[in-house]
Amino acid sequence: MKEKIIMYLKLIIASPHKRSSIYKKYLGISFGKNVRILHYPRWGSEPFLIEIGDNVTITRGVSFVNHDGGVALFRKEYPGLNVYGKIIIGNNVFIGINSIIMPGVKIGNNVVIGAGSIVNRNIPDNVVVAGVPAKTIKSIDEYKETTLKKSLQVDPSQNRIDQILKHLKDE
Repeated sequence: MKEKIIMYLKLIIASPHKRSSIYKKYLGISFGKNVRILHYPRWGSEPFLIEIGDNVTITRGVSFVNHDGGVALFRKEYPGLNVYGKIIIGNNVFIGINSIIMPGVKIGNNVVIGAGSIVNRNIPDNVVVAGVPAKTIKSIDEYKETTLKKSLQVDPSQNRIDQILKHLKDE
């Protein structure tokens, strides 16, 4: 219990880029370089089954489910029955708010997972997925093209709020 309290205290003061080292130490999750963890994900009951690559962003409310809890229905007949699955996240992945990653899923490189998605099967490289269940909605190149058309390059020497409001007014 004391160790868990220490972990949470360290997480409170840690920057999004430092949280991965805390989770690695206390939960056994494998992390690559430059992982940003915004807020506090739910890592599941077997967090040591999670592998996360380089340049990954995990946003608020993301859940990693690394077992099938439904098998509890069969434990009278099969005591000790469990089904586990590793979760492997590639490099350059953005996982949107409140997404759920299910057991046994491998997410490729250069992937965006839309907010609220449920990822229940493997995701290939270079795609944007969204939905319940998550499906490919466009390639990463298409996403880049549409994003650049509507984006704003914020000038740090000017007032950020004014720039955003002006940009949105001009649309």
